[in-house]
Amino acid sequence: MDKFVIRGGKGLRGTVQISGAKNASLALMPATLLAPGSYTLQNTPQLRDIITMSRLLESMGLGFKHSDHTLSVDASHVTKFEAPYEHVKKMRASIYVLGPLVARYGHALVSLPGGCAWGPRPVNLHIEGLRKLGAEIEVEAGYIRAKASRLKGARIVFDVSSVGATGNVMMAAVLAKGTTVIDNAAMEPEITALGEFLIKMGAKIEGVGGNHLVIEGVDELHPADITTIPDRIEAATFLVAAALTGERGATVRVERCNPNHLSAVTTKLEDVGARLTYGPDFIELQPPNSIRAVNVTTSIYSGFPTDMQAQWIALMARAEGTSVVTDTIYFDRFMHVPELARLGANITIKENIATVMGVKKLTGATVMSTDLRASASLILAGLAAEGTTEVLRVYHLDRGYESIEKKLQGLGADIRRVAGEEF
Repeated sequence: MDKFVIRGGKGLRGTVQISGAKNASLALMPATLLAPGSYTLQNTPQLRDIITMSRLLESMGLGFKHSDHTLSVDASHVTKFEAPYEHVKKMRASIYVLGPLVARYGHALVSLPGGCAWGPRPVNLHIEGLRKLGAEIEVEAGYIRAKASRLKGARIVFDVSSVGATGNVMMAAVLAKGTTVIDNAAMEPEITALGEFLIKMGAKIEGVGGNHLVIEGVDELHPADITTIPDRIEAATFLVAAALTGERGATVRVERCNPNHLSAVTTKLEDVGARLTYGPDFIELQPPNSIRAVNVTTSIYSGFPTDMQAQWIALMARAEGTSVVTDTIYFDRFMHVPELARLGANITIKENIATVMGVKKLTGATVMSTDLRASASLILAGLAAEGTTEVLRVYHLDRGYESIEKKLQGLGADIRRVAGEEF
């Protein structure tokens, strides 16, 4: 496995360009199951998760061509309606094939998903939503088996706003007979992007971007092309990196982002003391002279994203004073905390609340990546630490950050990837 070797203390400055959104791409790709033909998905990031989804869909008969950041999809011949464990175990987003398969082909066999190595994230909302649409579903031997002659519109009220369940049910409902109403639908930009893609394909959806969706089922859809939205979590990660390790008096400019998607994070960065300037597709950040301690509580969009909780804790580890970080989405998403402690961070955990007492310095050490966003927090802390930090198992980062070390090098960071045996 590869590792990153970081020599901390280098102030960041310059410009970084943000890639397409991983989570949007992972919803757009399965949507191509809904209609035969050719699709072009532009601004698709080059990530391990994209490769995993491509291989899963290829096993069903779809064809893929990757050219730079353009993904060409041939969905003319779907020959298999199964998502086997060998593919699904690598990535939870694989469950997105369930809705399209049942809606268009009337049956699906999908392994229960795997993915990040933390916490249970149940798929019951996906299953309950599809059952409301008339699918017969059994869960046995680690697989979801679903069938329906044709789905029928229904009213679905999610107990919890779920990005994955909203996307899955939305893709199923566009081909259902009649009207489907989804209340407490997820409003994340990635779901909005999926809704807009489905509309381009001929779906009839009202309320895209809100939490109340009305879908009038159609008999068939057609292929369409789309440009993937920027990755808001990648953009936010670089903004937090700039606030934590930016060169005093210098600016880090984050380009090809959508500032409207980042308001919850940028507001908190202003509270920290950073100076931000906004453009139509960029944000410039000047780091604070000293980092103020600022509390955050994660929430569904448009609140502070749980996918930025770990990075925020890394920032607060160097703040003046004590901050409280509460994760209301995933109560056990704190596997990065013991690793940050190895660098000298002072953090205590009680249930879903992290209390972070800022320290004057962090010191380099060897740390272990445990999941995607935890890995990002270790990179940020390593950039701020004195001495050398080694981050092991960086394949987690490759799932969701495209060439993160090269982008950081472009900002002046001393970070390099070292290939090697299993560390």
